[in-house]
Amino acid sequence: MEMVILIPSYEPDVRLIKLIEDLQISIPGMPIVVVDDGSGDAYSEWFKQVVQLGCMLLTHKTNLGKGRALKTGFNYIRSHMDTDGVVCADSDGQHLPSDIKRIAEAVLEHPDRIIMGGRRFTGNVPLRSRFGNTMTRKMYAFSTGVKLYDTQTGLRGYPSPMLDWLCNLNGERFEYEMNMLLEAPGAGYAFHEIPIDTVYLDENKSSHFHPIKDSVRVYKPIITFIASSLSSFVVDFVLLLVLQLLSGHLLFAVIGARLGSSIVNYSLNRKFVFRKNSRKAPAAASTTASSSSTVTKSLPKYYALVIVVLLLNYGVLHLLNINLGVPLLAAKLVTEAVLFLFSYWSQRKFVY
Repeated sequence: MEMVILIPSYEPDVRLIKLIEDLQISIPGMPIVVVDDGSGDAYSEWFKQVVQLGCMLLTHKTNLGKGRALKTGFNYIRSHMDTDGVVCADSDGQHLPSDIKRIAEAVLEHPDRIIMGGRRFTGNVPLRSRFGNTMTRKMYAFSTGVKLYDTQTGLRGYPSPMLDWLCNLNGERFEYEMNMLLEAPGAGYAFHEIPIDTVYLDENKSSHFHPIKDSVRVYKPIITFIASSLSSFVVDFVLLLVLQLLSGHLLFAVIGARLGSSIVNYSLNRKFVFRKNSRKAPAAASTTASSSSTVTKSLPKYYALVIVVLLLNYGVLHLLNINLGVPLLAAKLVTEAVLFLFSYWSQRKFVY
């Protein structure tokens, strides 16, 4: 049994060749799989050298994205190679062979964990990279309750039993690696983070990450909860105004609005926000049974939380609107802002 190094590559240069040569010196005999993600004829000479160096080359005819390239590699490795695990590294010179070796050793030491090569962003780090990583780190910790120093690292190690799960994760481009981090806790996988050197060449100009387009893809999984909450808030707010207008009774309006919005919120959160991927794709019948079991377990806890939030909602609304004379619209906005973080934390921690 042995480790395999997987390198997805798009429009590479000499740094890919140097990385492979250095790896063959630092970790002699370790198989290297390179995925050409549709780079085109202009880059064929570099990939010819990859083959000449003894690497396995897999090729996409067109550019499909980093996530798809990783899944192509994972699928090939699980089907054709006998290995203890896989180390993924980028082809642009940002990962040192010594750090790749340390990640490989950590996979063997921690066969039940995802190994993350965590950069510490010291020295001359481009501002956009420092800012982007800081924001993503904070949003990820808020979304999952898991603290990772570097959520955007491409240097990661996976034990071989995870390959089936990795091949079935959603995401085709840069969002794939964020999806993996978001889905891992629900699938029962923990992390082990190892500090690595931070290497940025020419202000990271070689990166194929598009700040706007790819950031939307990366952050999309994180903001699904916000979108779900906003949708539920609209339902809750409209019902509150209508019921208050029809009945003139605040408590009745609050209860009716919360009941309607909770049905919407539970459905969205269970399906899109807090869904848990199993480690292996189940059969259709098993999926139905699992879904039913999930509802049975989560629904009572969710509505227990609804009652708590309802009481808090009424209490804060009463204080602001009745006692302090704050207009209902402003009071509702303040109340929802106060309870937003509490609701999310409670659902993540206790309900799902």
